[in-house]
Amino acid sequence: MKQRLMIVDDESAIRVLLRTMLEKEGYEVIEAADAATMRELLAGPQPDVIMLDLKLPDSDGIDLLPLVKKNWPTSEVIVLTGHATIDAAVAATKAGAYDFQKKPFDPKALLLCIERAIEHKVLTEETSSLRQALATMSGGGSPIFQSPAMKAIVRNVERIAPSDVSVLITGESGTGKEVIADLIHQLSPRSKGPFVKINCAALPRELIESELFGSVKGAFTGAQTDREGLFRQAEGGTLLLDELAEMPVDTQTKLLRVLQEREYRPVGGRQSFKVNVRILASTNLEVEVAIRAGKLREDLYYRINTISLNLPPLRERQDDIVPLATSFLKRFAAQAGRTINGFTPAAAEKLRTYEWPGNVRQLQNEIQRAVLMSDEAMIDVGDLSITQPAALEDAEENGGTSLTLLEGMERQTIVQMLKETNGNKLETAKRLGIGRQTLYNKIKAYNIQA
Repeated sequence: MKQRLMIVDDESAIRVLLRTMLEKEGYEVIEAADAATMRELLAGPQPDVIMLDLKLPDSDGIDLLPLVKKNWPTSEVIVLTGHATIDAAVAATKAGAYDFQKKPFDPKALLLCIERAIEHKVLTEETSSLRQALATMSGGGSPIFQSPAMKAIVRNVERIAPSDVSVLITGESGTGKEVIADLIHQLSPRSKGPFVKINCAALPRELIESELFGSVKGAFTGAQTDREGLFRQAEGGTLLLDELAEMPVDTQTKLLRVLQEREYRPVGGRQSFKVNVRILASTNLEVEVAIRAGKLREDLYYRINTISLNLPPLRERQDDIVPLATSFLKRFAAQAGRTINGFTPAAAEKLRTYEWPGNVRQLQNEIQRAVLMSDEAMIDVGDLSITQPAALEDAEENGGTSLTLLEGMERQTIVQMLKETNGNKLETAKRLGIGRQTLYNKIKAYNIQA
């Protein structure tokens, strides 16, 4: 899309010169010969950059700057004047001007100034969008990501969101992969388009292809009408393939072809449709393990993994726990019509030091429960259900650790599988359907000896 520039100058020769020069560079140009005309144009489309003469027949350019910034806050203003003084430059800058150019101007210098002004506008809008998206996610409070690891991920999201590259988001279950996918979509040029999500593990094998690509009447038993697939529903927007490694391998083959050829054909159909969709994918499995286990095609991985974001588990980013908990508290308190102001210091410390095996999802559920159960204006330790796990009767059998019954059963399953694989952790992780690092974490947590 062409950048739109506005020229506000009472000298017709200057306007003609600027219009000719700027249109040659591919810009769309709007003109105003005086302040009155410019005020009328404020009701129209917003320009990216305004070249504003300081001396107009019916107004001073500096007096117009506050009005311009009020109506078009992200438009950059370059002041043009034949009466350049330091005082005028300072006054224009204080009023919100991006730069100050003296007449007669150097065309090359002015074009460079315009390019930099546009870059500054784009950067400002991206930063504003990021802040707005994060504020929405945090309920308007403090940023929900305080840990260095997540701040780095958010910076990377800010860089890659404006592009159309495919992104693979990895991490344990419940770490917030879908939240990051939401953030990428919100900050992208496709944000006004649909954001469609599919959990590849939740659909039966025989239905996933028709869910993705659609189907025509009679394509298979039960296909009584034409079905619109998710690629069609996500047209012009973003499609998230959640738990990609759980997609059947033969469907992965067809997905790879779609990504390569940028078109798809509904199941049983003859007509192909062009793809105008950005692809995001996520998995809680370690990619290397999934590829070796035959759960993820290597060529699909390389096609979809243009950019990779790995989310650390919540236990490795303690600085995020209380901000996240506060965000959930505001949301659930509002939903319940309760006035709860925060956490006592003891409750906050308990939240911060807990291991959170279920990651952010477990934290969210814990805060929702605490909001419903608390009778006070602050969440206290007694309102939290998280405790050190109760010991099983046979502590020695469970490595001397304190475990709940469910955790004890999980530990025994891991021990038995390690015995069956002669201690082969890679094979054990494969058989259990979990990532290798997840297995290592559980071995350490359950004090399982080699």
